[in-house]
Amino acid sequence: MPSSSFSIPRSICVLRLSAIGDVCHAVAAVQAMQRQWPEVQITWVIGKVEAMLLQGLPGVEFVVFDKQQGVGAYRTLKQAMKGRHFDVLLHMQYAIRASIASLMIKADRRIGFDHDRARELQWLFTNTQIDPVSSSHVLDGFMAFAKKAGVSDLSVKWHIPVSEVDQAWARSHLESADKKALLICPATSKVFKNWTVDGYVAAARFAHQRGLQVLLSTGPAASEIELAGHIVDRLDFNVTNLAGKSNLKQVYALIKAVDFLLAPDSGPTHMAVTAGTPVVGLYAHHNPQRTGPYLFQDYVVSVWQQEITKQTGKTPDQLPWRTRVKNRDAMQAITIDTVLEKLALMFG
Repeated sequence: MPSSSFSIPRSICVLRLSAIGDVCHAVAAVQAMQRQWPEVQITWVIGKVEAMLLQGLPGVEFVVFDKQQGVGAYRTLKQAMKGRHFDVLLHMQYAIRASIASLMIKADRRIGFDHDRARELQWLFTNTQIDPVSSSHVLDGFMAFAKKAGVSDLSVKWHIPVSEVDQAWARSHLESADKKALLICPATSKVFKNWTVDGYVAAARFAHQRGLQVLLSTGPAASEIELAGHIVDRLDFNVTNLAGKSNLKQVYALIKAVDFLLAPDSGPTHMAVTAGTPVVGLYAHHNPQRTGPYLFQDYVVSVWQQEITKQTGKTPDQLPWRTRVKNRDAMQAITIDTVLEKLALMFG
């Protein structure tokens, strides 16, 4: 069938299950498609936690794939897709579990990653590939899916809805509308990607000395709450400690309400980008040019390049674009002075 017949798709299925940062990137592509085709019906097969963040996204039907259900997740998806057929499937996740899930989705065009990015045999599950992109950033790769589907305006914009209740919750934790606030989200789901307690303490003190309110937020994991507790115990001024006390929507509302964010390579870093909140992102294990905060690269603190050269003996341009640092102590190479310099630049 000629490609022109797909210029105005009636229905699109997006398959991107995880993670928080990646679904934030994918929202930009989804909303680019909605701008191009306001009448298009979009269904998104997504992970359970990620669906919590994007709940209420305008014009999108979510079908939750809960990987914790094991084989049952595929049965549930198959039932949800029974009798349905899409003009386009955007297979945005090359993991084999996502490709198996794609078998439950019937679509005319099944768009996958280009040859260099299609891993785990994803090409077996698609019939069209995106064009290779010059930039290595994950978001640009996702926007290439929208382009392949026929979108011409690829400008990066986001609108993730936040309820008035969640906004009010966030505002209730701010001391004053006139006082700027720094939120520190110090933890990731992988402990080795966290920065040091000494570093976070110094950053909090730096912000406090400049008259900013300092807030802390983490997920519900005991290790994350414990990390926040160690930071608070080292400070001699009041910090608004919300560690483990909020859901994803509330965290997003808080990120949107504060003026600045400090975080390692984690979901909140990318949530801040979608909210328009400047963020200092801390990177050691992954190339920030690929996974860093898309709109705030100038504030990134990264030791990835020096660590990857130390690990491989090669420069980044001699290595595959996904090469990561394996040294579990790499984040300790980020110096306090370098982070404070970036904070000062961000504070203005």
